[in-house]
Amino acid sequence: MGETLDKYSKKGIRSSYLSTILGISLVLFLIGIVISGYIGLRSIEKDAKQNVQCDVFLKPELKDADIKVLQQKISDWREFSKVEFVSSERALQDFSDNQLSNDMEFSEEASIIPPSLTVYPKSEFATKVEMDIICKKLQQTYPEIDEVFYDSNQLERINLGFQQIAIIFISIALLLLVLAIAMINNTIRMSIYSKRMTIKTMQLVGATKKFIRKPFIRTAITNGIISSLLAIVLLVSLFYSLNNVLETVEITFNLEDLIILLVSLLVLGVFVTFVSTWFALNRFLRTNVDKLY
Repeated sequence: MGETLDKYSKKGIRSSYLSTILGISLVLFLIGIVISGYIGLRSIEKDAKQNVQCDVFLKPELKDADIKVLQQKISDWREFSKVEFVSSERALQDFSDNQLSNDMEFSEEASIIPPSLTVYPKSEFATKVEMDIICKKLQQTYPEIDEVFYDSNQLERINLGFQQIAIIFISIALLLLVLAIAMINNTIRMSIYSKRMTIKTMQLVGATKKFIRKPFIRTAITNGIISSLLAIVLLVSLFYSLNNVLETVEITFNLEDLIILLVSLLVLGVFVTFVSTWFALNRFLRTNVDKLY
């Protein structure tokens, strides 16, 4: 009879650990999807900002050799990711291909467009304030520049659009994170609740709080690491499946973003399980014996 009870007790403990790990893993998996979405949104925003064009119009008398030198000088600026030379012929062709030119008639002789440089700012400088400073700085630094122009309305629409999306996204992410932490905390509290009598017995025979906490905290950290790794496996499997099943979907991460995602899940898993276990233990350590039933 004693062996049977011991068998069922060990089975129950294993089942409790397994359900705790699975529950935490699923929650971390959902959080991982949210973090991945935010990383993807940030990547799209970065690409959109780096595609913003700033046209640097040069003085007509400037020679090709001088333009090349100027292009190299501007390319060394930390504000720009790329600088392209636009010849008069290419500018005229781009203008003629523009939809606006369908309603206009012009003579090539009367429409000589001077050569220019097209600069692409880095994403961190793609704001109206920064671009205004850059445009002014370019004209003050190089007398060869006749005019600098960029579409400020387009830039403001890009920034405003992504700011609104980011606010909505972060709000949903925070709500999900709060719910996830509550679920993990409840799962751990239920797991510790089943051991409340053991905790109180150890306390009554003289065990210190530090001694009682030690095995629970060690188990919590281990569960957090295992749950995080399991969530990472599920997340990678999901991305791999989407990339192979859906031809229109391609999910890619650079090394930096991938490390951020994996480390975030690992740290979050360990942190939440540790904190939840700590507070749940303190509750039962302060509870009187009469209130445990």
